[in-house]
Amino acid sequence: MKDRQRILAVICALGMLISLAGCGGSGTEKNPKEEARSASTEEAGGKHLNFSCYQYSNSIDPITNVNASWCGLRYGVTECLFRFNEKVEVETAICDSYETEDFQTWILHIRDGVQFSNGNRVTPTVVKESLDRLYQAEADKTGNSTPSQYVTFDSIEADDAAGTVTLVCTGVTVNLPGILAYPWYAVVDTSVIDTQVIGTGPYYVTNVEENSTMDFAKNPYYWDGEVPYDTYRAFLTTDDQGSMKAMALQSGDVDLVENIVTASDLEAFKEDPAYYVSTTAGVRLGNTYFNYHGVLENEALRQAIQYAVDDETMCNVTVAGLYTAGCSVLPSSLPYGYEKLKDPFVYQVEKAKEVLDAAGIVDADGDGFRELHGDKIHLNYLAYSSRNLDDFAQAVAISLEAIGIQCTVTVQDYDTALANQSKGNFDLITSNATVVPTGDPTGFLGNFYSGNSDTYGYYANAQYDAAYEELLTATDKERQQELILTLQQILIDDAATLVHGYYNSTMVSAVDRVTGADIAPIDYYWITTNIAPVQ
Repeated sequence: MKDRQRILAVICALGMLISLAGCGGSGTEKNPKEEARSASTEEAGGKHLNFSCYQYSNSIDPITNVNASWCGLRYGVTECLFRFNEKVEVETAICDSYETEDFQTWILHIRDGVQFSNGNRVTPTVVKESLDRLYQAEADKTGNSTPSQYVTFDSIEADDAAGTVTLVCTGVTVNLPGILAYPWYAVVDTSVIDTQVIGTGPYYVTNVEENSTMDFAKNPYYWDGEVPYDTYRAFLTTDDQGSMKAMALQSGDVDLVENIVTASDLEAFKEDPAYYVSTTAGVRLGNTYFNYHGVLENEALRQAIQYAVDDETMCNVTVAGLYTAGCSVLPSSLPYGYEKLKDPFVYQVEKAKEVLDAAGIVDADGDGFRELHGDKIHLNYLAYSSRNLDDFAQAVAISLEAIGIQCTVTVQDYDTALANQSKGNFDLITSNATVVPTGDPTGFLGNFYSGNSDTYGYYANAQYDAAYEELLTATDKERQQELILTLQQILIDDAATLVHGYYNSTMVSAVDRVTGADIAPIDYYWITTNIAPVQ
């Protein structure tokens, strides 16, 4: 028992602060609807789940940043107008039907009977207010989310009598349902947003313990079927290698964990029939962004970095096969022509040195490190520990020192790293992101479009911009494929970003206590109503 307590104590100590205002914690006076919610947690049976997960953000408010919006969906608190199924196909959710004739004006019907977890009704006006708040926060810079990256609107109009929201996009937007399934666009109750984040999901936040846990209870008003647990607790950890999560699962202190990425622990669970390991095919890219407002504007320097880094060894040895190496920003597992791409920067350390020498980037003062325009190159490399990214950063830094490039790696929590990324306070920064965030890669490829790339290192290429702009309005599937292939090759030829490989997400559960614990290909969804206690 003492060992169990020690394990949970360590998990709790590794957690990150969750602000009550950001997550809807306790401490506010309950109205009658909230009393009904509280009563629902005391029903007979008291089915409870203990879940351990990495803490990606200190908020679940979709305006805070991208990971905060994801956490809202992952914890089962918020939902979007649309959602993705296990085949990464978009389906209706809070919106139950829609129509468009020109892919610019869309009329969305809001599902009747949907309520927030506090009992308030979801109406077209409420949906409009939620979207307005999201875009206003971007305009005011009161949050780090950037919804305009995917779509902007000339107008948003609500008609409560008809039950519809009419969205007029600034331009042709072929995949609006997929875009609105992205966590940024989660529908929240703006009438209480100053004190708590309330969504329409199967659970809501009841309590937060700083640096430790979040508690959730069943939403008694949930619109989409039975909610299997009365309560659940999330143990929040910054131990992304998963060792503490693995120990807690093995000891029986938790029933379910996400993303154990230590190969030996994962293999042990796969071999033990007491556990179910769900793994999804890689739709995540592990890469490093370059800041073009610094020395990495220099093409020769970027090319040398590409030549100097052995991604095959990093993926197969450094992170023990948890990634598959590749050269493109779109994984080889996706049907976007990976086999047709050409990589001119295959690992060659001597070639890296030759490129630098030819560009006059040499070690003139003999201290072992090269200079550019007379100044010693010293790269500021930011990383966060999620999904082995800090391991990649350290391996890259060692590789760069071997060709005379000084590089200092700083590992930060995700929110801090994201804030520095948004401000351009880096030379290199790690990333692990789903590349089909809206069901296709258009949104992710927009990270490199000059109109959006200020958050991702200020990359700009006129040829890329032209192809991307055409992709945004292309309705012919064959032409879409051609453009996506072209965009990938431009990024490769430009040495635009350092691609490490493609990551597979996992979820592990105790088979005698939990059923239905499958991780979705797009891992916006962790705690869903499919996850239930064993009867």
